[in-house]
Amino acid sequence: MHENFLPKISEELSIPESHVAATAKLLVEGGTVPFIARYRKEATGGLDEVQIANIRDRLDQLKALEDRRAAILKSLEDQKVLTDELKAKVNAAETMARLEDVYLPYKPKRRTKATIAREKGLEPLAQKLFEGQENAALDPTAEANAFVDAEKEVADSEAALAGARDIIAEWINDDADARAELRELYTKHSTLTSKVMMGKEEEGAKYRDYFDWSEPVDKAPSHRILAIRRGEQEMILSMSVRPDEDLAIAKLEARFVKGSSPAAEQVRLATRDAFKRLLSISMETAARLEIKKRADAEAIQVFTSNIRELLLAPALGEKTVLAIDPGFRTGCKTVVLDAQGKLLFDTVIYPSQSQRQIDEAKTIVTGLVQRFQIQAIAIGNGTASRETESFVRGLGLPKDVAIVMVNESGASIYSASEVAREEFPDKDITVRGAVSIGRRLMDPLAELVKIDPKSIGVGQYQHDVDQRALKASLDDSVLSCVNAVGVEVNTASKQLLSYVSGLNSRLAGAIVAHREANGPFKSRKEITKVAGIGPKAFEQAAGFLRIRGAENPLDASAVHPERYGLVEKMAFDLQVSLKDLVKDSAARNRIDIQKYTTDEVGLPTLQDILQELAKPGRDPRAEFELVQFKEGVNQITDLTEGMKLTGVVTNVTAFGAFIDIGVHQDGLAHISQLSDNFVKDPNDVVKVGQKVQATVTEVDVARKRIGLSLKSVVEIDRRSPAERAADKENRRNNQFNRGPRQGGGNRNNAPRGGNRSGGGNRGGSQSFGSLGDAFGGLKL
Repeated sequence: MHENFLPKISEELSIPESHVAATAKLLVEGGTVPFIARYRKEATGGLDEVQIANIRDRLDQLKALEDRRAAILKSLEDQKVLTDELKAKVNAAETMARLEDVYLPYKPKRRTKATIAREKGLEPLAQKLFEGQENAALDPTAEANAFVDAEKEVADSEAALAGARDIIAEWINDDADARAELRELYTKHSTLTSKVMMGKEEEGAKYRDYFDWSEPVDKAPSHRILAIRRGEQEMILSMSVRPDEDLAIAKLEARFVKGSSPAAEQVRLATRDAFKRLLSISMETAARLEIKKRADAEAIQVFTSNIRELLLAPALGEKTVLAIDPGFRTGCKTVVLDAQGKLLFDTVIYPSQSQRQIDEAKTIVTGLVQRFQIQAIAIGNGTASRETESFVRGLGLPKDVAIVMVNESGASIYSASEVAREEFPDKDITVRGAVSIGRRLMDPLAELVKIDPKSIGVGQYQHDVDQRALKASLDDSVLSCVNAVGVEVNTASKQLLSYVSGLNSRLAGAIVAHREANGPFKSRKEITKVAGIGPKAFEQAAGFLRIRGAENPLDASAVHPERYGLVEKMAFDLQVSLKDLVKDSAARNRIDIQKYTTDEVGLPTLQDILQELAKPGRDPRAEFELVQFKEGVNQITDLTEGMKLTGVVTNVTAFGAFIDIGVHQDGLAHISQLSDNFVKDPNDVVKVGQKVQATVTEVDVARKRIGLSLKSVVEIDRRSPAERAADKENRRNNQFNRGPRQGGGNRNNAPRGGNRSGGGNRGGSQSFGSLGDAFGGLKL
């Protein structure tokens, strides 16, 4: 650990240096973010997971910076150009960009125009012109005549001056301070512009909103940047990020041009050449990378926030479930799962075919409910879902059998995965998909960890962002969720166990293998017998693993084994058993936690222990709430504008929320329709999985688009879709006639190119193009 990092991180994150140092030490020793946040509060001052992760990430960034600094210093030493002044500049660089700018003049280059000019012996002329700018008597042409040399292909004085200007231009390009000034200009004061490529208007119709678009780069929202970049990659759009050229050149001239002498005029020409031929290209490239990085960060934040809400969705719990994956032609795949999610029975029913098959389906379902004492029925929300729901509700089943629509996005991904093949080698993908739907109702977290998060359909341009950064963020989010809930070690899958603090896929597999060979674990201590589980892995994992029904009640709680002795002392002091201490609140109320504080155990840990004793292994997820869609509204043609419906939020993006209202096609509530008050971030008012009351504001059956509003009072546009489209086209044409479209102001609230990626049978992607300030049908 580099001690010099600590003050900087402390200042940047506004965290006391002692807490940063303690956290860094724990990370270096192999501590995971969930473990440190939960069990080392005294050392860190109670930092939460986000703060600890920020310290970890900043340590990694600064280490990478130091590694690059060391490599550059070695290169400069090898080149024998490292002076004390240069070394000081290298050591003073606080960012990777600044470090590379300092190194640029000494970085091996391909053969440039300046290189060729130097080979012709023109560097002394360049030096003389640059240093003699304030000498009005210096005649550049006269000076250049001395460098005319036919053998060196310097034909005349103008050729000599041109070569000298090439060298000066490279000096300017390589100047670290100039690059820093222009980099800020490009990243903060440029204009982002996109235009349609010639002849691509029809092919790129979904990008129509970007055919002639411009806005300040620092105001452009993530989804718009990513949409334009995608259009560029598909050769539909051209994109540029450029500041005012005259302003950029003026800044360079102020830095390098001294006076108005003939020599200064040569430097002025070189400065303009440096900008147009060199700096403008490299700076735009840097700016594009910077705004892409910013857009990625915003999109990744949206995705991880949605994933967290989805993973922590309320669980039905251990119930016997009948799960149905609906279908018309191929029938409905139907499975029965016991309370632990084990597959007991599978078949196919046809509730929408001939009367004979409908009657047969009725007999099968009612028989299965009675035979297996079914407590809940899970129905996937894909094709034929509402028809299947209506069929099931019409069977007259006992009222205590819950009938639940389950979001099946990603179920088809799971059913074809290696994980599913391992679980059900003798079952086809349709059965596996139905099992996934049922298990998702019982415990969304346990089932969704088996699926690549990118396939769950709650992101925003997740396939366009930096995949390594996305994976790291998603891994953090999943790890946090799994450990917040805790894992029952005797029933958890290998995939779920692999996300437990301190474990990985190999150790998770070893736990499952040991469980299968030796039977269920009877205590946490037995986990140490698993091959590969050493003291460190056990320390990190034990507190997050649960063993229900264990002899020691603490084994089912989040109390860490390292504190069992402390809790036993509490029970001894009160003259009650450990089990009585857990059951008897009156006994717990007599505990004076001040008596048990030590240098290692403070009030935060003791308070956590008391909370766990009150509710051992408590689940932090909300109570399960049954959502029932409106009867008789099964498809988009059943919708009318002004209709108020119950819905469930399925995806939250920067421009609004997608909501399932039970018609196979999610509607969009634009950010402007999410609340009666101004909304800056949709995540402030809606979450994935949230039950909402929505008003239908627009129905476009032809294009399968539904507009929704969550406002208390909604104004309905009674014009037909054709009239709205014509009005929009007129406004678009009027805007184009006035020149490029300008962003900024409230246009951040206007989505450009958005679409929700669906899974299962939901029909893949959905495009929305005429809802409010419509966006261009781009797949997220």
